[in-house]
Order: sequence, then C-alpha cells, then structure tokens
Amino acid sequence: MLLSLEGLEKRFGGVTAVSDLSMHVRRGSIHGLIGPNGAGKTTIINLLTGLYTADGGAITFDGTSLVGLAPPDIAALGIARTYQNVRLFKGMTALEQVVTGCWLRRGVSLWASFIGLAEARRAKKATEAHAMALLERVGMAGRAHELAETLSYGEQRRIELARALGSDPKLLLLDEPTAGMNASEASAIGHLIRELRGQGLTVLLVEHNMGLVTEFCDTCTVINFGRLLAEGDPHTCLSAPDVQEAYFGRRHDADRIQSLR
Repeated sequence: MLLSLEGLEKRFGGVTAVSDLSMHVRRGSIHGLIGPNGAGKTTIINLLTGLYTADGGAITFDGTSLVGLAPPDIAALGIARTYQNVRLFKGMTALEQVVTGCWLRRGVSLWASFIGLAEARRAKKATEAHAMALLERVGMAGRAHELAETLSYGEQRRIELARALGSDPKLLLLDEPTAGMNASEASAIGHLIRELRGQGLTVLLVEHNMGLVTEFCDTCTVINFGRLLAEGDPHTCLSAPDVQEAYFGRRHDADRIQSLR
C-alpha cells in the first residue's frame, strides 16, 4: 500500500470529525473517498497534507509516518493536492501559475535567484519548460500565456491540476475536482485522471459525483460522521445498506428514490 490510515482521530473541541478511521490506498490506483456533506472528507485531506495534526492513530505514506510533519515536508515526500474551490493567483498567466507549483524542483537558493546567478537562470528555464510540459499534459498548453482568471472554470481546474503536478508527486489528492462542472466536463476530467494513473500516479479522489466514482475509481472508501462505512469496489460499497442509508435516509426511502429513476 502506498498510503495507510490506522485508527485515525481528529477532534475540534467537543466535535469528533474523524473517529477510529482506517483506510488503505493501493499504489498506482484511483481511490475514491466519498460520503455525505460533513462526513469528514476534507478533514482527512487536511490531515494527510499536514494542515491539521491528528489527535490519534497513524498515517503512513510510502513507509514514512506523516503524523507531526509540516506541510512542506509532506509535499517533499511526494504528496500534492487541489482544493474544493479553485485557488489560482490573480494577475498570473496559466504558465506562471504552474511554475509556482514546481518550487520543489528548483534546487537553487533564494539568494541565487535574487542576484541572477547562472545556475538560477538555468533552473528558471528548466522549470518553465517543465511547467509547459505539464500544461500540455492537461490539454492547456495553447492557453499558457493567457491570464488564468480569464479562462473558463473547467480550464482553471485543469491549470490547478497541472500546478499540483509540478512537484512530481507520487500521490495526488483531488478535493472535488469536478464540482460545478456539467456531465461532459466532469467526464473529461475523469479521463484525464485515468491517464495520469496510467502514467504511474496514485490518485485519492474526493468526489460527490457518484457516476464519476463508479466509472473511474478502482476502489473507494465511504465515510459518514468521520467513521468508516465501507471500503472496496465502488459498486459494492454504494449498494451497501449502511451507505444507502447515509445518502438517502431510511432504507425504504432509498428504495423509493431508486424506483423513481
């Protein structure tokens, strides 16, 4: 397993957001993390990236414990993420946005960059070439020199994805990457994620679009109120009674809703 969570706990005051949660993500897979609103999905992503510190349990990534590590250290180990809401910098082109995600690759000091040493100039050129290759990878090379805020929502999502790839991660955490997209746009992102998996990347996908999860995820984990409901094949998980109840309410309500489709 590339990523393992064992007995993970996170509390905010008197509220338990994640409770005794165990989850496993296989290397080279697309793993869905799903659950109703408020289930604790983004909290888990924040725990994995060091924005929150776990109150108990273990997080192991590629043989290394992540508990207590700072976000830059976790990023350096090979974890990158996107956010629920697009977070791009105003006044920057698509290429410049992606360059900011390549900072782990620079390998030169801030001082060398400031005074313009030859090694810094070479690193800058190499970083820009890498960023352009990433834009090509997500189908946005043709918009590289346009201001990111002038692009469509779906295009901005692709730029954000390219920026996350800038550090050459082993694990990519995608927090609702198709939120606000129509079916065609969401499917295109799904195919892009599958292509990235085919290139050796492991993806943990937080998503409300169940069609996307069942079509593109190899495995999934379902949580509710921070607790594990099911883990395994997406179709099997989504048909489990506890999962149906979490999404639709009482079991007979779920059956009635399904009958109306």
